Amino acid sequence: MAMSVSYSATAQPGLAPLPEDPAHFTAEQAERGEALYRESCVICHGENLNDGEFGAPLRGTSFSIRWAGASMDALFEETTEMPPGQTNSLSREQYADLIAFILQENDIPAGDDALPTNATQLATLFVPGDSLNSGQAARRRGGPAGGFAPGVVIPEWETALSPLANISDVTNSMLANPPAESWLTWRGTHNATGYSPLSQINKDNVDDLRLAWSLALPAGPNESTPLIHEGVMFVHSYGDHIMALNAITGDELWHYSNNLAEGINPRLMRNISIYDDKIYAATSDRKVIALNMRTGALVWETEIDGAISGGPTVANGVVMQGTMMTRKPNVVPGGGFVQGLDAETGEKLWRFNSIPEPDELGGNTWNGVPYDERNGGSFWVSGSFDSETGLAYFAPSPTYDTALTVNPINQPGITNDALFTNATLALRPETGELVWYFQHMNNDQFDADWIFERIIMDINIGGTDRRVSMTAGKQGFYDANDAVTGEYLLSYDMGLQNFILGVDPETDMKIVDMSLYPDGERKMVCPHAGGGRSWLPGAYNPETQTMYVPAVEVCMDMIPTGEGLGSGALSAGYNWTLRPRPDSDGLYGHIQAFNVNETMTQSWTERQRAPQSTGILATAGGLIFAGALDRNLTAYDDMTGEPLWQVKLSDVPNSNPISFAVGGKQYIAMVVGYGGAQAASFPGLVPEISLPATSSSSVWVFELPEQ
Repeated sequence: MAMSVSYSATAQPGLAPLPEDPAHFTAEQAERGEALYRESCVICHGENLNDGEFGAPLRGTSFSIRWAGASMDALFEETTEMPPGQTNSLSREQYADLIAFILQENDIPAGDDALPTNATQLATLFVPGDSLNSGQAARRRGGPAGGFAPGVVIPEWETALSPLANISDVTNSMLANPPAESWLTWRGTHNATGYSPLSQINKDNVDDLRLAWSLALPAGPNESTPLIHEGVMFVHSYGDHIMALNAITGDELWHYSNNLAEGINPRLMRNISIYDDKIYAATSDRKVIALNMRTGALVWETEIDGAISGGPTVANGVVMQGTMMTRKPNVVPGGGFVQGLDAETGEKLWRFNSIPEPDELGGNTWNGVPYDERNGGSFWVSGSFDSETGLAYFAPSPTYDTALTVNPINQPGITNDALFTNATLALRPETGELVWYFQHMNNDQFDADWIFERIIMDINIGGTDRRVSMTAGKQGFYDANDAVTGEYLLSYDMGLQNFILGVDPETDMKIVDMSLYPDGERKMVCPHAGGGRSWLPGAYNPETQTMYVPAVEVCMDMIPTGEGLGSGALSAGYNWTLRPRPDSDGLYGHIQAFNVNETMTQSWTERQRAPQSTGILATAGGLIFAGALDRNLTAYDDMTGEPLWQVKLSDVPNSNPISFAVGGKQYIAMVVGYGGAQAASFPGLVPEISLPATSSSSVWVFELPEQ
């Protein structure tokens, strides 16, 4: 369904009021207008109204930016000057028919009332539009300059063809094997590698990187990663704004805004998705929306029962959106859930709850706690998908009332593992069927959140190539599981944590230092619940078979409050306080590289003062890029960790750097906007690093100079 965006029709003092009603027309007018167009207009404006050699686009973004929101009288009068040199060669009824056809081709639906021909009546109507750019024409007309005097003619000016004009749909095969120049998911590929095969920017020339363009976004914290498709950047910003930008110039192509009702606060969203001809996003008012990729028009919206902070994953025609659990006293049984939606219509297809009912698989792992008292299991990071296995990989967070599970009740057949928290869930997108699961850490008392990106890769283990899912929680302890079956294969410890002693070879479960479990005494636990490595994703270079992981070297004291979760404690009966590691030298930012093979050996570690605040981009140019709390974006040698290039940004980056190419030229991009929970956890460690005085957000794009 197309969306017509209205605007506030507040006239400037002394000016005629702006039109308040959208234009209307009938299907009969549009049908007659199409015949006229094919006869008189197609030679200049083209078969599709925007592909003619001599005429301005009459369809799509270019038309919307110029006309949407403007007076219908102005559009009508300009149309009467066509064809060139034959002003008023048609009747006013015929011109009305032509305009009706043009509006129809811009996704404006026909109605019961015909478009009038009288200038006075036309002046009461505005040209409907399908993006927030609809308001631009109205703002120009009613601006402080006083508008135009009668009879003023604006000189013609040639405008560049929008890259949206010929953009293609995004297919399943493109998502499975993306073009090198694109960035089609928040991690570049469905299997979440965070790797770009572009190599034009490399170790030899990265020091020459310079600013190509920068654009201010709607202000606020920003953790969302842009997408790139055929020269268009799609970017999300705080307050439920989504924009399409020319990736070469930064020019705005369309801008969608979800108007929040009074009392609904904006939420941070971590990603958007693209599939077919649509952009998919989650909103602060608990909806999933689909926008027309070419126009920004709202196609459908579906309300979801849970709050959202991670964005959707789209695969095989299904939009999969994870949700947050509800907290006491308004606990909704079942915890967080993944909702499957039809990508074309938004119809709800299936729902998978993170907390099973007592008679379901995993239902006896909650220490005998009644079903309606179990809580946790939020999905707050987007899932991964592997086209080879046909499976989507999601993970729910731990329980948030840990007192429920800390002490086992020792009843036969009942455990306190708390499934499916901290487990990889391999779901079939079409049905929501759970194909396999693996719980990385049971009965998590430290909020270790083993829920982050599942990177799907191939590893040779014992002479056999295995398709694996690799992931870690906040503690930086990586597990590799067979991506087809879930079989546990091996682990790697980054050395940031102090509570996992190893893996039991018989059960594949973590061996935890029980002396650090809550028992009424203060506990020093590493890392802090803010991470460690947190949600900031690592990157995997398949050519070098190396993982690159951002982290923060930090610990916490778990301090008993003597009261429960409802008292304001972050975990049942405990508060968490920030502290450096016991042996800290004041360097908190940490990037580690390790070889991905059956021995899992560390390659290098690069440390710095500023805590890391972004995920990592790896490229075929032998580089990795990462940002930090000091607002610096840095390029490192991927073989040694040596910093090779650095730039100071306007605000703290909380998102993930990306790379793309247009016209054979490679770019690096980074969104900034301080306020994400991970970045906001650590400023106390580095009091000399200044934080932004006011809320802002921008996108920065870098290029090499022309040779």
